[in-house]
Amino acid sequence: MLLYTAQVAATPDFLHMDYFAAIRAFLSAAELGSFSKAAVRIEVKTSTVSRHISELESDLGIALFNRSTRGLVLTEGGRVFREQALVVVKSLDEAREVTSSLNRSPRGLLRVTMPCSFGRRHVIRHLPDFMDRYPKIDVDVVMTDEVLNIIESRIDLAIRIGTLPDSQLMARQLAAHRRIVCASPAYVAHRDAPASPAELEAHDVLRFPLTTDDRWLLVNRVRGTKPEEASVVLHGRLRVDDTEAVLELAMAGRGIALLPTWAAGDALRDGKLVRLLPEWEAQPTKAVPAIWAVYPPKKTVSSKVRAFIDFYAEVFNRKGYWGTTLSD
Repeated sequence: MLLYTAQVAATPDFLHMDYFAAIRAFLSAAELGSFSKAAVRIEVKTSTVSRHISELESDLGIALFNRSTRGLVLTEGGRVFREQALVVVKSLDEAREVTSSLNRSPRGLLRVTMPCSFGRRHVIRHLPDFMDRYPKIDVDVVMTDEVLNIIESRIDLAIRIGTLPDSQLMARQLAAHRRIVCASPAYVAHRDAPASPAELEAHDVLRFPLTTDDRWLLVNRVRGTKPEEASVVLHGRLRVDDTEAVLELAMAGRGIALLPTWAAGDALRDGKLVRLLPEWEAQPTKAVPAIWAVYPPKKTVSSKVRAFIDFYAEVFNRKGYWGTTLSD
């Protein structure tokens, strides 16, 4: 009996209280500057919040708040404890999210943004299948060619095309982004097809404003082990800042176009365009571009974001998806 009593007396105070609940109460009181407001937020009695704080102060051996008629102010010890407690609570929340998500179907509102032309052609058309597969996910689509700040805009996920700038955002490649040289059969019949990149300089080219110096960088990855590069000066009467418009003009025989396979694939299959210089592809810089899923940095990627990324990665990487005449 004496042994049992001695063991109880030696037991630390924190084992006799709900430490996690006490920390939650402390953090709420520290943020709101009031025990009563903290009690309303965490849905307990004010006396319960006061008890939790007293237990924490007793366990730590230090006052956490200075109390005055104007409210609560953290002591130096309170500020130090709050800083560390926030880290602990965040880690626990993330651990709960990771573990519970293993047995939870993706759900909730997913806000996703994407370029207009690509979105219409390759995201919207598959969205019904995605929503059938994940009936508990609601989707809010923001279609814009503007590069939004996804954190400030409260966007869960962005589809972006090209090379990514350095940032703190997370990214996963969904597919390669390949741009090819093509023209209508009528244009080729009238002007002949260029046999080399250098011969493009004698042709009418549909220029895109993103190519600020009117040059294309063409890369041949077929010959040899090291890619061969050719820089081509562009000439042509038309400059257009929209991919769909360039596609329409190319099909109308108004010039040679440099188009992404995601835009030209259907026209190539239907014979409305023919590929020129088939061993060569174009890229705006030496960095290899791609189609990306970009999302805010988090230790835990939400199940709804992961579901969207996995679904479209599966779609985009189906054999022959980008065009039966092109190797994916």
